[in-house]
Amino acid sequence: MNNSIKPTFESIEPAFGSSFTCKFYDRNNQNKSNNFWHYHPEIELVYVNGGSGKRQIGSHVSYYRNGDLILIGSNLPHCGFTDTLTNYEQESVIQLKPEFLGDRFFDIPEMKNIRALLERAKMGIVFHKESKKNIGKRIEKLEREDSYGRLIGLLEILKMLADSNNYTVLNAQGFILETELQDNNRINVIFNFVKEEFKRPVPLEEIAEKVSMTVPAFCRYFKKITGKTFVQFLNEYRLVHAAKLLHEKQISITDVCFESGFNNFSHFNKQFKRFTGKSPSTYRNELKAVVT
Repeated sequence: MNNSIKPTFESIEPAFGSSFTCKFYDRNNQNKSNNFWHYHPEIELVYVNGGSGKRQIGSHVSYYRNGDLILIGSNLPHCGFTDTLTNYEQESVIQLKPEFLGDRFFDIPEMKNIRALLERAKMGIVFHKESKKNIGKRIEKLEREDSYGRLIGLLEILKMLADSNNYTVLNAQGFILETELQDNNRINVIFNFVKEEFKRPVPLEEIAEKVSMTVPAFCRYFKKITGKTFVQFLNEYRLVHAAKLLHEKQISITDVCFESGFNNFSHFNKQFKRFTGKSPSTYRNELKAVVT
């Protein structure tokens, strides 16, 4: 067992003269916070221009292609969205405290729709289609703005997000993390552990001991917090990793199975088809057809 895994609180400080943070990364300047599970009180908006990768937000795990636009609420644990295999052009990250414009700014009538957007963001939101493309361009434009231009641009971006109908709420069935700090730490220990150890068998006794709980208490706790059993969450994590490997590596489907933490090929095929609606071979062939 890897005893180095710790829950990570990320401290974020805007640059001098700014009330919120804008950061821009590319493959030559990687986002270092992408390597671990973390959480912070700041709301986070991430635009990945191109490429493919994993979404790991709260209890939700999924795989994206052709870039991503994600809005994450305060203290919602997540991992980064890019790595050396993502093949993206640029990653833009905006981080802002809910009260960055004052305690009551979003309570004024003009901010009604944006306030509703930020409430939905507590469960994580991913945006699709033209919204992703158009809002993504506006986000990248902030890199060329001065501090005042960035503030005005951010308000415009929030309005565009609030007006969009092309979105999915990622954790609609649970995991709004507004509990005690102990729960913040506990769930981050669990998610960090899964991220590091998913390729091997993970007995319930081991993960329960990791957070100082009995197995029955742990199972009840995890289901209450995430809306999923631990086994379901672990297998979904493995299946998303398998989808990533099918897209990014030219290895056999058998190797994908075992590299994703499954030790039975037949079981892997059934789980993958149930999760994606397609067999692993069909999934890979459709990806090749899209590329071609």
